[in-house]
Amino acid sequence: MSEKLKVAVLGGTGMVGQRFISILNDHPWFEVKTIAASPRSAGQTYEEAVGSRWKMDGEIPASVKDIVVKDVTDVKAVSEDVDFVLSAVNMSKDEIKAIEEEYAKTETPVVSNNSAHRWTPDVPMIIPEINPGHMDVIEFQKKRLGTTNGFIAVKPNCSIQSYTPALTAWKEFEPYEVVATTYQAISGAGKNFEEWPEMVGNVIPFISGEEEKSEKEPLRIWGKIENGVIVPADDVKITCQCIRIPVLYGHTAAAFVKFKKKATKEQLIEKLESFSGVPQELKLPSAPKQFIQYMQEDNRPQVALDVNYEGGMGVSIGRLREDTIYDWKFVGLSHNTLRGAAGGAVECAELLKASGYINKK
Repeated sequence: MSEKLKVAVLGGTGMVGQRFISILNDHPWFEVKTIAASPRSAGQTYEEAVGSRWKMDGEIPASVKDIVVKDVTDVKAVSEDVDFVLSAVNMSKDEIKAIEEEYAKTETPVVSNNSAHRWTPDVPMIIPEINPGHMDVIEFQKKRLGTTNGFIAVKPNCSIQSYTPALTAWKEFEPYEVVATTYQAISGAGKNFEEWPEMVGNVIPFISGEEEKSEKEPLRIWGKIENGVIVPADDVKITCQCIRIPVLYGHTAAAFVKFKKKATKEQLIEKLESFSGVPQELKLPSAPKQFIQYMQEDNRPQVALDVNYEGGMGVSIGRLREDTIYDWKFVGLSHNTLRGAAGGAVECAELLKASGYINKK
């Protein structure tokens, strides 16, 4: 019998759900046991439910084609045969909050790609390389939920992954003011060019909710646990603009930073290249060997050349130079559906397993 942990993918027919299933195919620790989606997909095989809407490279993995999709709202049926769930459900925020807590209360850990619980005070929002210590808040959450093993953990928004790691690597120089503009791929909206032809050759200077997330979520990641909740950092101010551009994968950020302590370019690059965390120490299956790479070329990073760095789980930084108004400016790039979404959630689940929070039921 397999020793792998059994996973249910909630919202398995959508783009992030498909990415979960693609990543978990032949994963050394986890296997997809159950797929759940909306009632209209329930009762069909996964292949039938997805139909022509499969958006990943290659075909649907053979291991999941014949899994009969369950109704995501039938929490008992979905959770009874799995050790934890990965959530990418497409519902209203209130509905997501309620159903993820319902799953947790069945003693089934929930690792969510959704934004609904990112500001629930006792739910950790984790980038595994940056704030693994926030897992400690789970014990307080369990007391609130009345659970022994069930809890919710989330990953942050995809838009922040291209600049937050760099700012974290430079923490000792005390960044205190940041201006960032993100140039975001259409897959961040769960679409491709066939579904969104008006994006071809176009730029849309508005993405609903993204600017607030991009400004506030890094502060929560840098926050501290106090009295059983995560209190966001208040020593950094971030302002953002978020723009949709005609690329399929890859979020780019152009950022300007002020530091309280002076640093040389050489020092800043060294901090980027040497930055690593618990996932690298533990050699988690999804963890990049080198989390951040610095690119010396003037025209890098580029989406076409660099989005798949470290299998899409690494972050690329370039064009670091002094600024006439701010201290330094740079360009960052991250893969929005791997590092920024499903891959980041899977790495979070690996960290939770390695730390004893997710186990066989």
